[in-house]
Amino acid sequence: MKFAVITHIEHFEKEGDFYSYGPYVREMNLWFKGVDEVRVVGTFSSKNPGSIDLPYKATRLQLIKVPSFDITSIAQAGRALLVLPVIIKKIYQEMSGVDHIHLRCPGNIGLLGAIVQLFFPKKKKTAKYAGNWDPKSKQPWSYNLQKWILSNSFLTKNMQVLVYGAWPNQSKNIKPFFTATYTEADNNALPLRKYDLPLRFLFVGGLVPGKRPLYTLALVNELISKGFPAELHFYGDGPQKELLLDFITEHHLEKSVFLHGNQSAATVAEAYKKSHFLILPSKSEGWPKAVAEAMWWGVIPIATPISCVPWMLDHGNRGILIKAKLESDAAQLEAFLKDKTGLKDMAQKASAWSRNYTLDLFEAELKKLL
Repeated sequence: MKFAVITHIEHFEKEGDFYSYGPYVREMNLWFKGVDEVRVVGTFSSKNPGSIDLPYKATRLQLIKVPSFDITSIAQAGRALLVLPVIIKKIYQEMSGVDHIHLRCPGNIGLLGAIVQLFFPKKKKTAKYAGNWDPKSKQPWSYNLQKWILSNSFLTKNMQVLVYGAWPNQSKNIKPFFTATYTEADNNALPLRKYDLPLRFLFVGGLVPGKRPLYTLALVNELISKGFPAELHFYGDGPQKELLLDFITEHHLEKSVFLHGNQSAATVAEAYKKSHFLILPSKSEGWPKAVAEAMWWGVIPIATPISCVPWMLDHGNRGILIKAKLESDAAQLEAFLKDKTGLKDMAQKASAWSRNYTLDLFEAELKKLL
C-alpha cells in the first residue's frame, strides 16, 4: 500500500533520516507499520532536529518538500498567492499516485489537502483532526472551514475523520478517537504519594501564551503565599521563557521553580512519577497528551474545561477543573489540598481511566482504519 501524509508540521534531516515533532512522529510510525511506501508532503527546515524531535521509521519514505505560508498579514498573503499553486500541484500529484490519503489537520497545508481530496472521491482516506472539535468553541475561520469540509459527507467521500471527544449531531464519518503514549508493558504500580509538603507541580508543554505558563507560575506562587510550600517544574520551551524567568526573580522563587526545557519522553515520565499535580490552563487543546500521560502515573491534572478535557476528568472526579481566575482557582485548590484522602482517590481514578488507552489498543485501531 502506498500511503500519503499531508501535514503542516516542519521536518528536518539528519544523517539521511527525516525528523519531526516527537509525539506526532511516534503516532505516524504506528500508521507506517501497515503500509509499504510512505509519501509525506510537508514543510522542511535546514536546521538540525531538536531534542523533542524524532526520526520517521518506514520501509520506504520520501519527503515532498513544500514551502510554508501564512495569511495573517498583507505581505504574507501576497507570498501565499505565489506559493499556493506549487503546493496544490504537489498535493494533487501525490494523492494521484497512492492508495490511501491521510490528512493532518488543522493547519494551512491540511486545509489545502482537505480541498484537494475532494477530487479523489473513490480513494480511501483518513484525517486526524488534532485540534478542538467542539462545535461551540470559537476558532479561526480556516479551522472551521476544515471542519466543515471534512464533516460534509456530500463533498467528502470515503473518509473517516478521527476527532477527540464524542460530540452530538455529527455526520457518520466522524469517529471519536484518542491518542496514547504508553504500552501495556508500562502498566506498573503507581508511585506512593502522601501529599505531604512541599507539593510538586508540573507544567508540560510549549511556553506559549495559549498554554498560559505564566498563569501556572502565578497560581503556584499564590499557593506558596497561602502557606503551601511547593515546587513547580516546567518541561518545554518557547517565547515566554524570559517572562517566566523575570517572574521567578521578582518573586524570589529560584529555589521553588525550575525550567528544564525540552526533554525526552523518558525524562518527562520520570518527572511524572515524582510529582503530585500537573497544571495545564490552556486556552485550546485537542487531546492534551500531557494530561493523559500525567493521569497514567497518578498525577492529578489541574486543567481548564476546554475540548474533551471535562470528559477526560469526568467533570471533576478524575482531576480538578479551573477557570483561569487566580483568586477563585487558588481558593478551590486550597480546599482540595487539605483533603489527602480525596486526593489519593482522585489519583487512583485518573490512572485507572488513562490506562485504558494504550499504544497497543491504538495500534489495533489503526489496523482497522487501514
